[in-house]
Amino acid sequence: MAIKATIFKANLQITNLDRNYYHDHALTIARHTSENDERMMLRILIFALNAHARLAFTKGLSSDDESDLWQKNLSDDIELWIDLGLPDEKRIRRACGRANHTMIYTYNNAAAGAWWQKTQGKLKRFSNLSVIHIDDASVAALAGFSRRSMQLQCMIQDGISLLSDGQQPLEIMPTVKM
Repeated sequence: MAIKATIFKANLQITNLDRNYYHDHALTIARHTSENDERMMLRILIFALNAHARLAFTKGLSSDDESDLWQKNLSDDIELWIDLGLPDEKRIRRACGRANHTMIYTYNNAAAGAWWQKTQGKLKRFSNLSVIHIDDASVAALAGFSRRSMQLQCMIQDGISLLSDGQQPLEIMPTVKM
């Protein structure tokens, strides 16, 4: 019998001064059996950074044909495809072909650095691609916010995110690679 995903709930208040986006989201997050708290919380942060009424979590790790998050329009076309980690060039090419805009959020400084050195030259041809890195210290600190039921606030200004659970704040500054 297969082990099922663990369900987490998060009430996320977003104040994004950079995009003039102010909204509360009641999120249900399925954490895949192979996913750790760091990656799951990173998905929540990335949701906050790109929040939109139609942005949604997908099957993610359970499906090779879906991103971790995506935003579709009313015609079911993919407007935004977001992947976490270090996808191969074939997956990036497919994502850029299917979506208006593709974003890759990398983490794990050592692995991401090696991946970037190997891949960056091949990625320059994709005009609808952004690559952003979240540093190891921020990702590790994000894991400390993980609870089965969470109340989170995220304020974004000048590219800096301030995430809080009402008790401890965490400042995160993503690095744009491309």
